[in-house]
Amino acid sequence: MNKPVLKYKKESSEKLFFIAGPCVIESRELCFTIASKLAELSLKNSIDIIFKASYDKANRTSKLSFRGPGPDEGLRVLDDIRTKFGLPTLTDVHESNQAIEAAEAVDILQIPAFLCRQTDLLAAAASTGKIVNVKKGQFMAPSDMKHSLEKAGSNSWLTERGTFFGYNRLVVDFAGFPTLKSFGRPFIFDATHSVQSPGGGDGCSSGNRDLAVPLAKAAVAMGVDGLFFEIHPNPDTALCDGPNCISVADFENQLAMFINLKSFVNSCR
Repeated sequence: MNKPVLKYKKESSEKLFFIAGPCVIESRELCFTIASKLAELSLKNSIDIIFKASYDKANRTSKLSFRGPGPDEGLRVLDDIRTKFGLPTLTDVHESNQAIEAAEAVDILQIPAFLCRQTDLLAAAASTGKIVNVKKGQFMAPSDMKHSLEKAGSNSWLTERGTFFGYNRLVVDFAGFPTLKSFGRPFIFDATHSVQSPGGGDGCSSGNRDLAVPLAKAAVAMGVDGLFFEIHPNPDTALCDGPNCISVADFENQLAMFINLKSFVNSCR
């Protein structure tokens, strides 16, 4: 039985929701281990947690980088996760012809930041009727994201993931959050990609995971609706985005703090 994600309405929920999972599907066993913990945390804390993972990371720094199992095995894993664990699922699509197949296995289609201006890709994702999570391009002004959201349709979400600040460095422009929130779509902060150093490693991206939680706290204070974390049982061994992802244990340990902070922020309105 597939459990589709609820059509989240910004005005109808005061609770923070979370998107979490490994950068890429490394194995069925790893994804099931993480999904089992996320399902447990979702039930325990009465919150929505969406499992995320990519079946094919097409935008890697080097051609030698691990990309994932591909669509056949990868989409089966994601479909099995929502069936077995009752978690909504999310994955990236990089080309227009991937949207229909991916939509059969997941509840949310994500548009990578580098592709957030691609009209045909956004339109193809929107045509599936699934939620479309649009990552804000690292090169995009906040005000310009309204055009991407128009292409993605009314059932779209918006995720901030940092802005280029010179070579191999991102910063988070919290002054742009009010503009991004003004579009009236569920607004998410991607804490782990925002601490990435794009291409900053030897043929791969680097990052500083120690900054992910502090930046996420600031984002909650700025009124985001959801938080996005890449998590892994052992980030130092992750096959993709290890330097900027946090451990599953750290995610679990910080969850109550984020939930309580969101409640406090709501009470101060």
